[in-house]
Amino acid sequence: MAVGWRAAMEEALYAEGGFFARANRPGSTGHFRTSAHASPLFATAILRLVVAADEALGRPDPLDVVDIGAGGGHLLRRLAVLAPTYLAQRLHLTAVELAPRPADLPDAIGWQAEPPPPGAVTGVVVATEWLDNVPIDIAEVDEAGVLRYVLVEPESGAETTGHELGAEDAEWASRWWSEGPLTEGVRVELGAPRDAAWADVVATLARGLAITVDYGHMWYARPPAGTLTGFYAGRTASAIPDGSRDITAHVAIDAVCAAGEARAGLPAVLTTQREALHALGMDGERPPLTLASRDPGGYVRALSAATQAAELMEAEGLGGHFWVIQPVGIPANALPAGLRV
Repeated sequence: MAVGWRAAMEEALYAEGGFFARANRPGSTGHFRTSAHASPLFATAILRLVVAADEALGRPDPLDVVDIGAGGGHLLRRLAVLAPTYLAQRLHLTAVELAPRPADLPDAIGWQAEPPPPGAVTGVVVATEWLDNVPIDIAEVDEAGVLRYVLVEPESGAETTGHELGAEDAEWASRWWSEGPLTEGVRVELGAPRDAAWADVVATLARGLAITVDYGHMWYARPPAGTLTGFYAGRTASAIPDGSRDITAHVAIDAVCAAGEARAGLPAVLTTQREALHALGMDGERPPLTLASRDPGGYVRALSAATQAAELMEAEGLGGHFWVIQPVGIPANALPAGLRV
């Protein structure tokens, strides 16, 4: 039976036996190459924000760091290793993930299926490539110019159109997707559930920083054909919501940012990963060849770091991802200079 895409994604990704609830999901070592997997330098950049939050909060004990959609815990593992002693002894690290706890995860890292309750976190909450998997409905403009829900058959991925949008989704589409009339065939990815999900993440903080990193688009560049796709065993695949694969769609990042600001009552920083990492001291420049003759080992290490930084900052790849940094209860000038509002 055909259902709305939001219900289909919810069942395929998060129900018992769904894609993200399984430890042995296809492509778990291939498809899930986020920035945290690509290089330890990403964790170094996040650590600089953790340190900034720690100072703004007066070095609390404990200092919470929560990773939502943590995968195998790669980011938290690296933060635990990289943190200086004065900070490491106060860190309270928690991974939020539906899949079973990895057997090799250090005991110091907590593991739970649900985010912390509102106001429970003093520190930093990170969500890297999580919002793109929050289930959403899809709508399409019919020949009369009316937006109607797209229905999908979960086992085959075959689509049909359903009834006209409800009031909440119609309001969201009008505000965030287009400033003018939509033409026949245009697809709208209805992002209100993602706005609400991010606002809920921001609400987990008593004080600190909420950071989300994801691929997305802004109001002036919404894709008319949509971005819904699947990934199976590390490769792009048809978006069939049968539980066998990841189902994802790009994030309306400006709408998400506004929802977080409304919840926090403070402005957020909205930037790209390339710009954020540059502000946090990363440049991706190759070391000078003269270093190779003076210090061959140092040259190899510097070249490796530059190669990793270049991948993280590539404008057409990971560097094009958006960052939203939302302060909660701390001043904007607590952030490093290049990231202040």
